[in-house]
Amino acid sequence: MLSSASVLRALLDNKAVAPEAWQVDCTAPACEQFENRISFMTFTPTPLPSHLSAPTLIGDEISLTGKWTPKTSSRLFGKSTDSKGMHSALASLVVIAESDPGVLTFELNDSVGGDSLVVHAVFANQQGLIDFYGDKGSEDFESLLSHASADLHLLRGVYLASETIKTLTEKSVPITAGEHVFGYVKNDSAQPNLGTAIDVTAKWTCMPGTESQLNELKHWWQQVGTDAFDMEKGLIRFEVYQVPGEDALLIHEVFEDTAELKFHLTKGTAHKYKKSIDQVATPERYVFRGNVSWLIRTYSKFMRLPATYSTRKSRTTNPGGSMSDGTK
Repeated sequence: MLSSASVLRALLDNKAVAPEAWQVDCTAPACEQFENRISFMTFTPTPLPSHLSAPTLIGDEISLTGKWTPKTSSRLFGKSTDSKGMHSALASLVVIAESDPGVLTFELNDSVGGDSLVVHAVFANQQGLIDFYGDKGSEDFESLLSHASADLHLLRGVYLASETIKTLTEKSVPITAGEHVFGYVKNDSAQPNLGTAIDVTAKWTCMPGTESQLNELKHWWQQVGTDAFDMEKGLIRFEVYQVPGEDALLIHEVFEDTAELKFHLTKGTAHKYKKSIDQVATPERYVFRGNVSWLIRTYSKFMRLPATYSTRKSRTTNPGGSMSDGTK
């Protein structure tokens, strides 16, 4: 009979194991060491529940979320020449967005504990983004680029053309683009209370290896969405986007308030499934928009989330809202 360690290592190496070798003492340390990995490798994919398989209503809309940081800083936030230039350029883009029918939402958010600004925008379609950054707001966009550096921007939609992505990457704005796979939206897609709601947008990338683990990653996020629909009443939007050409997913979640986010992290589906997700992927970015409490910011550090926290500064929204952020 093989030892517990031998059986487990053979399984992990995809080697054949004789049936009698399964007669092992699974209280042994070796079993404990590999228990989670084996349970992960042998999961059975399940069909999407109805609330996740329903077609998305975002249509042609696309959303862009990312952080800008001044190229030079001073001891006092917002006082350097580049910081002032960054704020001025983005404020001008807000004004342009107000009268641009191709821009459904343009929102500025102050980073917590830093001199950066998080920008979130929803465009009516891909041409709306191209026209805004490539034409209508191009002068102010060039000014922004001269004063600030762009962190990774997360672009989401049903389908994303290379021309759309190229509009930003040609200007040295790093982009990860994700296309909708599954998700749900509660409350008939109504816009949440912006005074209390917290938006979370993240990128998870599979660990490198000889075989793709993307299907396993999607499986675990499917489990999150399956359970959260009933378990977390205040998780009102949950969307998963696949990144073409990468073993990665973008996740977008909206919580009604900080209490709902706290439950999600400490007792809800994040608490329930993060260990399984961590076995196959690592978080590259987490962007929080809204009034996240100090306690939650501290707790998420223990979860090793590479997070940027921000509070809403200014926002212009189309009179009817959008299906991506909520209708009015």
